[in-house]
Amino acid sequence: MKETPLSNCERRFLLRAIEEKKRLDGRQTYDYRNIRISFGTDYGCCIVELGKTRVLGQVSCELVSPKLNRATEGILFFNLELSQMAAPAFEPGRQSDLLVKLNRLLERCLRNSKCIDTESLCVVAGEKVWQIRVDLHLLNHDGNIIDAASIAAIVALCHFRRPDVSVQGEEVTLYTPEERDPVPLSIHHMPICISFAFFQQGTYLLVDPNEREERVMDGLLVIAMNKHREICTIQSSGGIMLLKDQVLRCSKIAGVKVAEITELIQKALENDQKVRKEGGKFGFAESIANQRITAFKMEKASVDTSNIEEKAEEIIAEAEPPPEVVSKPVLWTPGTAQIGDGIENSWGGLEDSEKEEEEGGIDEAVILDDTKMDTGGVSDTGNQALGLMILISFGYFLKGAPIVLSDSEEEEMIILEPDKTPKKIRAQTTSAKEKAPSRSQVKRRRKKRTAN
Repeated sequence: MKETPLSNCERRFLLRAIEEKKRLDGRQTYDYRNIRISFGTDYGCCIVELGKTRVLGQVSCELVSPKLNRATEGILFFNLELSQMAAPAFEPGRQSDLLVKLNRLLERCLRNSKCIDTESLCVVAGEKVWQIRVDLHLLNHDGNIIDAASIAAIVALCHFRRPDVSVQGEEVTLYTPEERDPVPLSIHHMPICISFAFFQQGTYLLVDPNEREERVMDGLLVIAMNKHREICTIQSSGGIMLLKDQVLRCSKIAGVKVAEITELIQKALENDQKVRKEGGKFGFAESIANQRITAFKMEKASVDTSNIEEKAEEIIAEAEPPPEVVSKPVLWTPGTAQIGDGIENSWGGLEDSEKEEEEGGIDEAVILDDTKMDTGGVSDTGNQALGLMILISFGYFLKGAPIVLSDSEEEEMIILEPDKTPKKIRAQTTSAKEKAPSRSQVKRRRKKRTAN
């Protein structure tokens, strides 16, 4: 994945701020970011934080055969890895130009400066020597990788302890940490890299550039120096021409910064050694502050577990009983209903309509009985059909809600008579829109029938 380029607006903003001697993180021109050093549980393991740039350093050793041209000297090996965890622009499994440049600069700073006594790493001349391997992993990238890597490398070497050995004749005995205390490395001095970024062809200078400032810089000057103001290595990149006065000014600033960082490293080593001797807690987990998202545990609070049952009974006795809450999931919306026991009906007058239907049915039955008694002597089939039609229409009138039994205008009606086969007749059904005959009309028809 390629690095996301800066827009023209961001570039102009950064350069304008540098011209006004201002920085995005609020630092001054020669200010260094805060350095934080934490150690692991094992010797030779540390994490160095330079602002938001984090580097993990790990030192390991093993007995190997020495080089032919240097039979009495140990071997130092440095390896820096840039993973995608630090920045998406770093490609895994591929050595970029930046990685090659950083590894070479570390070797010149730490190995070529003779900061470690390699002759003390010899066990048997020409046969067995210690090979010290320093692995550096970039955990987060926010600019100035070389400074953070050089600090992590020298801190890990100072903190490392190799196993003790003894030689009897041709036999080499390697002791475990339980049998004999491990032996620290012999370190002469501590070289530390300080980076300087130049802008506008060397017009403006910044110490410890961050990631965005590195994108807009014109050149970079790296000076490796120890606290005795001895320059171990110096490297300029970017194709910018620097004057002698500029280099001298940078060397003076580097001397001050190296002295401050060296003092910080020594204090961190002394504190870790003191905690280990006193048997206190140490390691990465203990160095993380409590009550933070990245904390592994919280402080334990003292809890009184005596008389728990009595306290619980007192709390229950003093507490008020919870109120009875009856859920009423009623939606007061037209056209909705509710299903449940003990809740009022929301259909709007179902019981009233049922009562009216029952009353109408009783009235209809009474009228039907009266009409049967009045028409009991009529034996004509046509008269019986006519009377039945009148009764049906009169019943519909009383109910007030005529019912159409079928879509057709006529329907078949069967009248059962004793000693006769049932006959089918066609009777015209009254539509719902026609008016039912009144009582006076019914009485007039009865009088006409009796007269006939």
